[in-house]
Amino acid sequence: MGKNIIIFDGECNLCNGVVGWLLKFAPTDSFKFVAFQSPYGQSLLHTFGFPKKELTTVILIDEAGAHTHSDGFLKIISQIPKWQLAAALLAFIPRIIRDTIYNLASKNRVKWFGKSNTCTVSF
Repeated sequence: MGKNIIIFDGECNLCNGVVGWLLKFAPTDSFKFVAFQSPYGQSLLHTFGFPKKELTTVILIDEAGAHTHSDGFLKIISQIPKWQLAAALLAFIPRIIRDTIYNLASKNRVKWFGKSNTCTVSF
């Protein structure tokens, strides 16, 4: 498949900030970033059976399939050499705890970080 695909909310400041951080620190050409609002994002959501109206998690699509919530996030940061150890250590925390924290941040991300009219990557 080549690059791993990350589907994110292109209007969320937190999501855009994370994408900007990944563009700076992830190995070149590791990921293809797709805003869920884009036609390609909508197509991928449909293909993988996710709702198309709202995105409540980042989605990583790799050769093994789609990964969401804290598992998806850990898989993403594990591909950044300086963050591999942190990802491995965080993986020891039970998923229910990781996902509870992830879901709290996801639910409040716009309230805490705001919304943007521009996206880090172009549609």
